[in-house]
Amino acid sequence: MLLIDGYNLLRAVQNLTDQSFNITDIQLCQIIAEYLYRIRKKGCVVFDGIGPRDKSGFNNLFNLEVIFSGTSHEADDIIEKLILENTAPKSLIVVSSDRRIKTAAKKRKADAVDCVDFWTGLIKQLEKKKKAPAEPQSKFVGISEAETEYWLREFGFIK
Repeated sequence: MLLIDGYNLLRAVQNLTDQSFNITDIQLCQIIAEYLYRIRKKGCVVFDGIGPRDKSGFNNLFNLEVIFSGTSHEADDIIEKLILENTAPKSLIVVSSDRRIKTAAKKRKADAVDCVDFWTGLIKQLEKKKKAPAEPQSKFVGISEAETEYWLREFGFIK
């Protein structure tokens, strides 16, 4: 499972990309959800604050849970709590550039991944084209003379 420091990743992505393209928190989550779908994993993104008024863009992200910390907590507090409560921390991947979060992850033997490294890997994965299943050789060669003769007889073209 991936546990992501939302605004930490969002700021890193915005610094990496062209400033004219300002990715939103909703767009970020949709991209992450697509990535998780491709690698067949689940994840959780934690953002500071209450988030946008209209949260409908976060709907239908079946493999990604989105949490807003609210006004009385920081995202870092919630992420630390989730790391501590995780029953399989060795299979947990924590994405953040925050030293505090990375330290909490390492204490539980979870993988701590820097935001830039995570985003670079995510983009590479999404740019890979899905391989189409291999076509059978017979499709390109055609049927044999014996098969052709059989079907011509079957349909009454020859006796």
